[in-house]
Amino acid sequence: MSLRDTINILTKLSFKRLWNLILLQMSYVLALFTKKKTHWGMPVSISVEPTTSCNLRCPECPSGLRQFSRNTGMLGLDLYKKVLDQLGDTLMYMILYFQGEPYLNPEFFNFVELAHRKRIYTATSTNAHFLTDENCRKSIESGLDRLIISLDGIGQEAYSSYRIGGRYDRVIEGIGNIVKWKRQLKSKTPHVIVQFLVLKTNEHQMDDVQKLCDDLGVDELQFKTAQIYDYKNGSPLIPSIAKYSRYRQKADGTWEFKNKLPNKCYRMWSGCVISWDGLVVPCCFDKDAKYRLGEMKDKPFNEIWKSEKYNNFRKKVFTKRAQIDICQNCSEGMKL
Repeated sequence: MSLRDTINILTKLSFKRLWNLILLQMSYVLALFTKKKTHWGMPVSISVEPTTSCNLRCPECPSGLRQFSRNTGMLGLDLYKKVLDQLGDTLMYMILYFQGEPYLNPEFFNFVELAHRKRIYTATSTNAHFLTDENCRKSIESGLDRLIISLDGIGQEAYSSYRIGGRYDRVIEGIGNIVKWKRQLKSKTPHVIVQFLVLKTNEHQMDDVQKLCDDLGVDELQFKTAQIYDYKNGSPLIPSIAKYSRYRQKADGTWEFKNKLPNKCYRMWSGCVISWDGLVVPCCFDKDAKYRLGEMKDKPFNEIWKSEKYNNFRKKVFTKRAQIDICQNCSEGMKL
């Protein structure tokens, strides 16, 4: 994260948001030491899902595989406004992404602008196929603070080996459009991040993608480890570079998740995901919304957030986290 981007996030602080953040931190630390699931405050960061639809067919993604067991659809403006009304005063960071391609939702720029008016830092993640000249101008004018662009390979062959159905040239064109409009409008935002998912098929291109990003003029390049669903039997996608693999091979030839899963997770205190139809789920690793802790069409968010059902889930994370399937692929949420 750059200094400029960090300062931008900090400018979203208000007294109410700062106090809420202090309450969250205090109650989390208290829960760690007392083993009681004391929880004060409201989320500081949430993911809101614009849509489950996607134009690509990536092999380790429910959207790409078209394999959701939950309902699919598009987030409506009324539900989104309800989220902002109920969480906006204490919320600092909103990720307008969960599953699907966010730019497919025709209300996407309205979503960003409404959050921007409430001084909430907004971020999204895209496959860049809809970063047309017009959409890039609108992205900047709406007030978007961060734009994450997935580029998982250089050249059509390497790129489309994972981003099935995608066009490499469209991604490069989209990156060029957003960089161009930032310069033309003399805008410091969005902070443009190219995200490179390190796979067996592209790990040899890591140095080349760094040079490419320098040439394109993006703000940041991030290398990301890939989540593999059926990792126990191995996968041709698992990279050979240990640093960028979540898995390691055992003596019997099977694979295991190599990170430890301590019985704690700050995400249970600081944020959650709200699906396109108002389901509240614990985090972004619950891609199919298996752990539904409430529905905003039935109850106010505050009641769901403080409910016995939510606290029981937090308790299980703090006592038997390794038994929760969505945690078994988690590479985050392990810091204090």
